[in-house]
Amino acid sequence: MAFTGKTALITGVSRGIGAAVAEAFAGAGARVAGIDLEPPGQALDLFYRGDVGEQEALERFAAACAEAFGQVDFLINNAMLTRGGMDRCGFQDFLAALRVGVAAPYYLSRLLLPHFAPGASIINISSTRAFQSQANTESYTAAKGGITALTHAMAVSLKGRARVNAIAPGWIDTSCSAFSGSDLRQHPAGRVGKPSDIAQAALFLCGEGASFITGQTLVVDGGMSRLMVYHGDEGWTLS
Repeated sequence: MAFTGKTALITGVSRGIGAAVAEAFAGAGARVAGIDLEPPGQALDLFYRGDVGEQEALERFAAACAEAFGQVDFLINNAMLTRGGMDRCGFQDFLAALRVGVAAPYYLSRLLLPHFAPGASIINISSTRAFQSQANTESYTAAKGGITALTHAMAVSLKGRARVNAIAPGWIDTSCSAFSGSDLRQHPAGRVGKPSDIAQAALFLCGEGASFITGQTLVVDGGMSRLMVYHGDEGWTLS
């Protein structure tokens, strides 16, 4: 119960990584508040139903948290969406991805500045898509690249107020699927990732043991992005 008496705010809290982070922080004793478009499957100390891509929703959520808790110890900017890329993503769709993935974390952090407790920590959920891509993923990839750069910028601006780090997940299964064969072998760790893997990384970065870490991006991908693949190597063929 290392976080007893502390407050964690999480965006995109209703499923997947956000839900796992909420469960982990509650299990560590923290009070948990969240914002999402749909209610979460677990009870939170405060839930605000809203779209983080909308300025008013962020302002109302920040105000509700400040009134309910007085101070914020941890902010986990997790919410994200994708609108595809060159295949189908138009101007407004591209901006929508950037509003949720980059503008919202920036603005919510700024709104909460007066309420950050001493030793506060901000975690931005990035992605290995910030460093490598599939075709037609430009809206998502641009947002993840943006939040990765935003992380070190905020870490410098908020020195003495809050530590700011990012977590870049790789392949994280949020559907409890079963995998075998090449899906496992492409991960040096031997398995596909779980939301709890990201939650544990967030607990570490928010803890006292990480007090000298700020402005960094922690890649949590089972080593997948470090495996160099050649045609015919490791059982891989290109068809």
